[in-house]
Amino acid sequence: MAPENLFAGAYLDRRAEARLHQDWLAAARADPATRYVAMRDGATLTLAPHDEEPARIAFLGGDDPRVARAASIERSVLLGWFGERRCVLVDLLPDAPVHEPHERLAELRPLTSELAPHEAGLLAYARALHLWHANHRHCGRCGAHTLSERAGHMRRCPACSHQSFPRLDPAIIVLVHDGDQALLGRQASWQPNRYSTIAGFVEPGESLEDAVRREVAEETGITVQTLTYHSSQPWPFPASLMVGFIAQGTHATPQLHDGELEDARWLTRAEIKAGIVHLPPRETISRRLIDHWLHGN
Repeated sequence: MAPENLFAGAYLDRRAEARLHQDWLAAARADPATRYVAMRDGATLTLAPHDEEPARIAFLGGDDPRVARAASIERSVLLGWFGERRCVLVDLLPDAPVHEPHERLAELRPLTSELAPHEAGLLAYARALHLWHANHRHCGRCGAHTLSERAGHMRRCPACSHQSFPRLDPAIIVLVHDGDQALLGRQASWQPNRYSTIAGFVEPGESLEDAVRREVAEETGITVQTLTYHSSQPWPFPASLMVGFIAQGTHATPQLHDGELEDARWLTRAEIKAGIVHLPPRETISRRLIDHWLHGN
């Protein structure tokens, strides 16, 4: 699919083989071209020079004292090569100042409409790893404190040798239609009149196709007849992979079986184009699925 969904694309050369080098951090620190993405508690150090200008990543150099203090094996992750320069994620110490002009620590989600796509993709990757480390400090098997290895892409328990790797939670997201109308739903927590496609997590022992049929039936009571794959989108809130489908379903009055949705309704193309409901932001795969169907595909 072209263009790529936001957060996806060949924005980074990951060079996974470099993670096997025991001296990877020393090599990164010795390279004056290395750039550091600084994060703390899930937020990223960014720059917004002026209110009217979009935000961008505040890349730090190795000579920045905040990097020098935090750049340890436990607080660093080799992300890969970004713009042909080595890029390292560093977890800032709690007392590290945010002092340079226009610097701020910001959450990724509000920045998605501002950041350049390649920077948004890098931050999605960095954020997922940052939060994974924060949530896996202790072994899930014996409870001992784990150690970061493979340049931050594995945590090993020194007590029982259990190894943990970053994992994704697969989720399906689907635009269901009957040919002339699309099925959209809304959650009670959303802004008024916001409607979107049907989505849900894949359960153990379930295929993606089975998850589509189950989620649509559970949330709306509609039976899916046929479905085709559309595209996927990394969704780092916190660590999902949204797998998108277009499906044709049997037209019937929606029945809200599982309480996930506050409302679900069929809408014609004319109604959607007229703006009688608010659609998801353009950077989401949900909006892309709707637009794909809306324009007659």
